Amino acid sequence: MLKISKNKQTLLKDGKTFFYLADTCWSAFTNISDEEWDYYLYKRKVQGFNTIQINILPQWDASLTNFNFNPFINNNPNYLNDEYFEHAKKMCEKAKKEGFELSLVILWCNYVPGTWASSLIPDGVLPFDCLKNYVEKVHETFSKFEPLYIVSGDTDFPTQESIKYYAYVASALKKLAPSCLLTTHIKGRYTYIPKEIYQYLDLCFYQSGHNAKDLSMPYSLSEEMQNKYPGKPLINSEPCYEEMGYSGQMYGRWTRFDVRRCAFMSILSGACAGITYGAAGIYSWHKVKKSFESSLGEGFDMPKSWEEAMSFTGAWDYGYIKAIFEELKVNSIIPKQDILINDTNDIRVAQANNGLIFVYVPYNTTIRLSINLDGWSIKAVDLAERFIANIKMIVKEKHTVIDMHPFSQDALLILKKENEEVCEDV
Repeated sequence: MLKISKNKQTLLKDGKTFFYLADTCWSAFTNISDEEWDYYLYKRKVQGFNTIQINILPQWDASLTNFNFNPFINNNPNYLNDEYFEHAKKMCEKAKKEGFELSLVILWCNYVPGTWASSLIPDGVLPFDCLKNYVEKVHETFSKFEPLYIVSGDTDFPTQESIKYYAYVASALKKLAPSCLLTTHIKGRYTYIPKEIYQYLDLCFYQSGHNAKDLSMPYSLSEEMQNKYPGKPLINSEPCYEEMGYSGQMYGRWTRFDVRRCAFMSILSGACAGITYGAAGIYSWHKVKKSFESSLGEGFDMPKSWEEAMSFTGAWDYGYIKAIFEELKVNSIIPKQDILINDTNDIRVAQANNGLIFVYVPYNTTIRLSINLDGWSIKAVDLAERFIANIKMIVKEKHTVIDMHPFSQDALLILKKENEEVCEDV
């Protein structure tokens, strides 16, 4: 069971720090065969993932499938399909057996009136009076797995009616499953959570998303969320997905470097409870010769098949991020941008609970810090190739100048005070 740590920044599992490393598989319950699910769980486990994010109801922009898994009999939300929920339960049983935690979305925004998505697809909105039976079915089916319940999916809260839906779900689940953690998944580039919903939340998610017009979102949204909603663990639950087309039908796709950059910027800005990975072709579970509606929502370009997407190397990078922080016994991170002299916010600086200082350098340059690091050592980690180098620095009174690292890609600098033990305090 997941719990909130004493420092209110990270999560615990069985009394130990739990770095939430999730993969996005929104369409799992509707699009994946048993054999495909077995392979998916195997691959993500060996890559280091410990959590899977799934939409309980059909994902509105899932790829076309031959399966007919429908939660509602004859598409009538007043009549729940027991077979659908039994099938989903068996998938969850397999995932838990392999050691995964589950993060389950209750109501994606297209099912709720007044949201940006339901305005595009009004026919899918659920009547309010069917929520009671649905939430009770969710509890009956999934609460035994002690999931993190994600009350909303990709949502905004533009009307009192939309707030009413989500507040009801959050309130009901808090009563039915008080030991399960609750959060929301809000839309990209958005930080508003109504107080009627926020009062039930144990941690906060934000979504830096897939818009290429502003690359500051991973850290600027984190900073804004921490200012608005202090005292709760924070996670970027939807960074840009690897090989996803830019949103708004803008030409271009997110690369392995882009998604890695997004992860480190998010974590070192204080969203340090974990990070979520996504791959175009996985969240929608796309198959060869099946259609994908690129005009829906933010207008993403056609994904590759799920088989190809499972081979994207960015997933290994995210597993490596988790391995770094676990090996160094990091359980909280405090941003230290104020000590960076370089005139950019893209270089991220933070200090961990154990005294280590991290500097993420997306593009190689000399680093200048406004502190005296005499007696410290520096290692640079090549985040693409996993090479490690010892780096020189020059201390000038109250300033420290760190040499450029020898690598050609982004790097994480790890600064440690000599003869000081690295310890963990959860």
